[in-house]
Amino acid sequence: MIKITRIEKDSLGEKELPDEVYYGIQTARAIENFPVSAIMERPEFIYSYVFLKKAAALANMELRVLDKEKGKAIVKAADEALTGKFDDQFKVDVYQAGAGTSFNMNVNEILANRALEILGRPKGDYDFLSPNDHVNMAQSTNDTFPTASHIAVIIAADKLLQVLEDLAKAFKEKSDEFKAVPKSGRTHLMDATPLTLGYEFLAYGVAIERAAERIKQRRDDLLELPIGGTAVGTGANAHPKYRETAIAELSELCSLPFTHAKDSFEALQSRSQLGAFSSSLKELALELIRIANDLRLLGSGPTTGLAEIELPAIQPGSSIMPGKVNPVMAECLNMVAFQVVGNDATVSLAVQAGQMDLNVMTPVMTYNILQSIAILTNYLPVFRKRCVEGIKANEERCRSYLDLNPSLATLLSSKIGYLKAAEIAKESWKKKIPVAELAIAKGIITQEEANKLFDPKNTTRSKYHEF
Repeated sequence: MIKITRIEKDSLGEKELPDEVYYGIQTARAIENFPVSAIMERPEFIYSYVFLKKAAALANMELRVLDKEKGKAIVKAADEALTGKFDDQFKVDVYQAGAGTSFNMNVNEILANRALEILGRPKGDYDFLSPNDHVNMAQSTNDTFPTASHIAVIIAADKLLQVLEDLAKAFKEKSDEFKAVPKSGRTHLMDATPLTLGYEFLAYGVAIERAAERIKQRRDDLLELPIGGTAVGTGANAHPKYRETAIAELSELCSLPFTHAKDSFEALQSRSQLGAFSSSLKELALELIRIANDLRLLGSGPTTGLAEIELPAIQPGSSIMPGKVNPVMAECLNMVAFQVVGNDATVSLAVQAGQMDLNVMTPVMTYNILQSIAILTNYLPVFRKRCVEGIKANEERCRSYLDLNPSLATLLSSKIGYLKAAEIAKESWKKKIPVAELAIAKGIITQEEANKLFDPKNTTRSKYHEF
């Protein structure tokens, strides 16, 4: 079978390509130059870039600098791309030329060649409709790649924010379920004054909500777009009204309230907004690590650990020890969160690597941020359903620890003073006599007062202050 090919030309020379492909010569060069990871751009980034190209074509037609026949063909090609028709044509590795020129041209070539087909022209007929002159009109990789990055991160972040809302709600529902389960508090991993298991789980829910608020704030910062700055921020080769027109088109296409960059020069030099967003993901990850570690400790045992809660048994825990069950969901959450922290380290290095009038490291920032969002968005609903929602309290174990907790003597401090309360705590621990029983025997408090102060049913914040 004879393969049909075509010859394309760029500023470096000519290259032969299979005629069935929609990408062109610059994409082919990138495939040869960057066979790094075999990881391609994520769909949300691809489609964000296509939205941008469609908005640019619409804006340039409106401003009468792009022929309507060509512009409409580009728009139609973009609409087809947004259905996933050309997903297999986006061939550039996420590790690529600085600034993302390779991927920008990958998009330009696919849309140009499909637009040529729509107009009854052969692929590669760039003298008639060019990836650079028409699809990329009034644009540069320098302003389009970070613009598409902002859009993609916003779209992905909105899905993550819903996931976080659901996870916070699950922890709060557990808080309600455990609100009457008193237990020993722990500070420095040592016994501390009592609280309820419900309060601990409420705090987990609030921590997730707080992390989500930070992500939302940084997400909103990304609504400011660098589009229209072209190469270095001057807007060279763009109509004076292109920036505002393109942003208006993008806002309508994406149903998002985009605005133009406060300063187009800073918007190309600095990637601080992406860096700040990545940092908010790291902050979430650190909270998730802390919570996962708590769940693993609280569920440790069953005989030699804390065993105050029981995590759902979802799979055998050992290939050699029969009957062993491990906290696998929390362990996986740790690993996911570790990866997010590592991704943020990469983004941080890339943010500071900007030089002069452009930060060329945006591709690796975008990849790492979108990967972090993806693994969190994929895993947290599973963690919620298969771990959090099935957690049970071991009330008997919680009570047994609380009864002999010498730190209960803290609740006597306001009556007998710190030093005397410390003596009670030490004696309680040495003789293994509950603090309440010892305090009654010494005549420090009455049985009625003890019932009010030490009864597990009364170990709530309001009751602490009534004695």
